[in-house]
This record gives sequence, C-alpha cells and structure tokens, in this order.
Amino acid sequence: MNETRTKKKEFITFECWRPGCTNVMSLRSQAPCTIAQMTSKPKAQLAPLPWTEILVYWVLSFGSHLYSFYQLHRFSKEHEAGLQREFQLEKGLFKGYKRDPLDFEWSFWTEWAKKSLLWTLIGHGVISRLTAVFYPKLRVPALTIYGLLAASSLLGIKGVCVLLVHLGLSFSVAQLRKPALSWACNLLLLSTLYIQPLQEIQRGWYETEEEHYLLLFSVAVCGLRFISFSLEHCWCPLDRGGGVQLCWLFSYTFYHPFFYNGPIITYKDYVEQMRRPAEESDRDESAFSYLVLKSGRIILWWGIAEYMIHVMYMHSIQSNETYLEILPPWALGGLALALVQFFYVKYLVLFGLPSLLATLDKLVPPKLPRCVSIMYSFTGMWRHFDEGLYRWLIRYIYVPLGGSRHGLLYKMFSTGLAFGFVCLWHGGHDYLQYWALMNWAGVLVENGLKSVFASSLIRSFVEQNFSPAMTRRCIALLSAFSTAMLILSNLVFLGGIHVGRIFWKRVFTQG
Repeated sequence: MNETRTKKKEFITFECWRPGCTNVMSLRSQAPCTIAQMTSKPKAQLAPLPWTEILVYWVLSFGSHLYSFYQLHRFSKEHEAGLQREFQLEKGLFKGYKRDPLDFEWSFWTEWAKKSLLWTLIGHGVISRLTAVFYPKLRVPALTIYGLLAASSLLGIKGVCVLLVHLGLSFSVAQLRKPALSWACNLLLLSTLYIQPLQEIQRGWYETEEEHYLLLFSVAVCGLRFISFSLEHCWCPLDRGGGVQLCWLFSYTFYHPFFYNGPIITYKDYVEQMRRPAEESDRDESAFSYLVLKSGRIILWWGIAEYMIHVMYMHSIQSNETYLEILPPWALGGLALALVQFFYVKYLVLFGLPSLLATLDKLVPPKLPRCVSIMYSFTGMWRHFDEGLYRWLIRYIYVPLGGSRHGLLYKMFSTGLAFGFVCLWHGGHDYLQYWALMNWAGVLVENGLKSVFASSLIRSFVEQNFSPAMTRRCIALLSAFSTAMLILSNLVFLGGIHVGRIFWKRVFTQG
C-alpha cells in the first residue's frame, strides 16, 4: 500500500490482485491497478475568493466555536453540584475544577496507561532500538517475543491462549485458500465476543471488569489482523513454508504498539515494511529529534483532552436527557461540537503514541485523524478519520465485492456490507445500527449528487450561469446540509439514540 500513498487523496486506491501470484512481495514488481486509474479525473481546483471573504468565514467559524464552548462551560459550572451528585465528578487535575470521567474509552485507556501500558510501550521502543543497532537480524523475533510476553503480563496466560486458539484456527483455514471459508471462520471467531456464557467464563479469569474489557478489545482488533492475513494468503499465497508464514503471523498479531487498539495496518504492508533494511541516516539524530517532537505533540493533545473534560462536563450532560432538554441553544451547539472535538483529540493521543513507535520501527502507520471541524462529508469522514480502518474495508470488503466497477447496485451492496461489518465489529447495538445506516445513506446520497453534477447537462448549465466563485459558494451551501447530517450521525455514535433524537427535535424540528 505504500505506493498508493503518493496518489491523490481524492481517489480510493487499491492494488488489484493478479492470478498466479506466488509471493506477496512480487506485487511490488507489478504495475498497481488502482481505482484512481479507473476514474482518472483530475481534482478540480477551487476558485479563488476575496481574502476578506475568507477571513470573515474563519472569524465566524472560530468565534462560534469559542462562544458555544463558553456557553457550555457556563452551563457546566451552573449545574456542577447536580452533576456531582448524579455522576460523581472526579477531583480535577487543575485547581478549582472537577473532572468529567464518563467517557469510557478515555478513562479506560488512561488508567491502563498509568498501570502498565505506557511502560510496556516504552519497553518496546528500547528493545527495538537496541536490536536495530546491535542485532538487526534479530529485531523482528525480539519484538515478537516481547509483544507476546507483554500481552501475557496484562491478559494472563488464559487470555493469550484465547488469541492463540483464534490465530491457529484462522491460519489453518487460510491454508485451504478459500476466501469464503476464511471469512466464515473469522466471523465465527468474532461472534464469540457476543456469546454470553463464554463471556461469563472469561470474566471469571480476572479480578476486575477492566481486565476483561482489555481481552475483548484485543480479540476484536486481532480479528481484523487474522482476516487480513487469511485473505492475503488466499489471494496471493506465499511460496515459503508454513512455518515462516506462521512466524510472520505471530509477529503481525503481537506487534505491541498496535496490539490493543490499533491503528490498523494490513498484513501485506506490515511484512513488506518490516523486511526493509533500516537506513543508516535514521539511526541517530533524526530519530531522536523525531521522538522529541512527536512526544511533545502527544503530550499537548493529552493536555487539551484533559482540559476539555475539566471545563466542560459534556459526557455527564449528554447522559441525562433533562439537561439536554434545558440546555440553551448556544450551549447545545457547544455540546455537539465538544463531543466530536473531544473524540478527535482522544484518538490523536490513542493513535499518536503507537504510530510514533511504529514510525521509529520503519513502519508507515496510517495518517492520524483529520480535524472533524473541517469535515463536510460522510465520504471524507470515513476516508480521513481512521485511515487504517478505511483502507482495510476498501481492500477486504468493498473492492472484492465489486465496488464501483460493476454498476450502482454492486456499489450500494459493497458499501452496505462494509458499514454492516463495522457495525458488527463495534458491537452491533441498536444505536450502532442507526449510525451505520445513516452513514451508508449519506455516502450514497453524496456519490449520487456528485454523479448528477458531473453530468454534461448540469455541468454546462452551471458553467453558463454561475461564475467559478459563485459555484464554490453554492457547493459550500450544499455541503452545509451534509455536515449537519454528519454531526447528527456522530452524536448517535458517541451518545446513543436519545442524544440524536433530542438534537433532531431541538435543532431541526423546533429550530
């Protein structure tokens, strides 16, 4: 996938497989066939607007963000006592402030980082550096053994055995080189996450619920890796022995920075990048300066996330429908913005540290999430927020099922199954079903409108009646509706159906 990173971002890129391929590495020597080549239309240049107009847009956007956050802060402080009684706000890190602990992911990973994860990640970095300098040929085996030991220390022997059973079954079925069988096997393995009697047995292995949740996260993320390996092997089986393949699968599965929460990288990319020799110039000053710079940015993002949950009790407020009903209009808008912005900053931290270590290991991790405040389409949100998951879905679901190559019905079907899988992988709850359906509909509507406006009749009408600058303004106006629906779908994902229902009523019904 490294070759596709140089392609233009507006196109979905994907290397097609060719029959008779006997080695994953041999794809490098073949010209990649990409969707970008199938739709090789140059990206339209934005028409220039007066700088004063652009300045007004920036001032209005930035000012509305700050003012809505201020109104949410005021509401939080005015109702702090009630929120404290109902949700047990924690003692804040900053003097005079409480801390909202109700974002499960942030609290969960923050506590695990304090207990052990931060230290095991640092240990990974030390092992990687020492082996790269003194024993380069042993770097991959050393990191694999370290990752296995680190997983055992947190998940316990029984937890790691669960993963090893999944790994063994997935590897065995992949040897049959039948993609449908591999999909069936891996989906059955993922479905064990929802079998309550089995979950009760696993819960009994641990003293706390958090330890059991860590196993569930690990099984879910590793499930994506097992699917990646299985399909890559089915499409382009390696000419090496099964023992070598199994060793690489162990390395891919237990690579410590990505083990618990991602980001996602495909098996093909991982093997290719890990096999590349390290450049001499990257071994000293440049690596150290990169480490210092990126570490500083991660600490800054962590500080911003913590500051947000100290000055705006957004997660506690969204958990109580009464507060959502009485929020002033500006504070309601501030709550919507704060929830999605916190989600963005949270994943800058959660993906930032693993990506930092992966980059030092000469891997090319997915790009970090793009700021949600500049997202104006469902397509852009999926493409640029979690790039690793997006590329995984394109490679293993969308394109193999036909994608856009076989007409509208195949495109709708492929897109729908991709969103259906994401819904299932996240837990399949009712609010996730609504969220997936909204995103599927949003992507289809956006693509439909793009096709309409790309037609020669509409394009000639626009060119004859609108200036390039006015066309840009009209597109921005249309994008505002897409942005509103995108925010609503994100609120359903982050807060549940009740949050989406109240926002719909207060914003779109009552006005």
